[in-house]
Amino acid sequence: MKKLLLMLMLMAPLATFAQKFGKVNTQTIMQNLPEIAKINGELQATAKQYENDLKSMQDELKRQSDAYDKAKSTMNPTAQKQKEEELNTLYQKIQQTYSDNQQALQKAQQDKMQPVVEKVRKAIENVGKTGGFTYIFEEGAAVYTGTNVEDVTAKVQAEINKMK
Repeated sequence: MKKLLLMLMLMAPLATFAQKFGKVNTQTIMQNLPEIAKINGELQATAKQYENDLKSMQDELKRQSDAYDKAKSTMNPTAQKQKEEELNTLYQKIQQTYSDNQQALQKAQQDKMQPVVEKVRKAIENVGKTGGFTYIFEEGAAVYTGTNVEDVTAKVQAEINKMK
């Protein structure tokens, strides 16, 4: 029994050497995909629209605030308080719109990127299966990479091109 256990312990490192490891740079892959440029353009257009909407709201707040400052001395206290509440409400609406726009932009980014991420993940999986890899790591995530690790970034890019 001891000999069997000793033999298994000696063979364990051999099994480790039989494993095949790969690394991939998904950032490089994503940057080279034409879908990413399109998505970025769409998101920038949406962000610009949100920015323009907020700018017009801010301009309206400034216009009303300036008008209030000019007319404040001739207003009675009740009218002053009412106008200040209106300005405060408009200010809060601007803040809420900004927050809502940020959340909508993040959701749009996630929704648009999900199919691309799935496509890259599927390509990595296909390269892993066809190449007989035990593991494929994200480049830069490993603390140490030995010489027996293959960079499969180009293979994944080729796999994505086959998917088109």
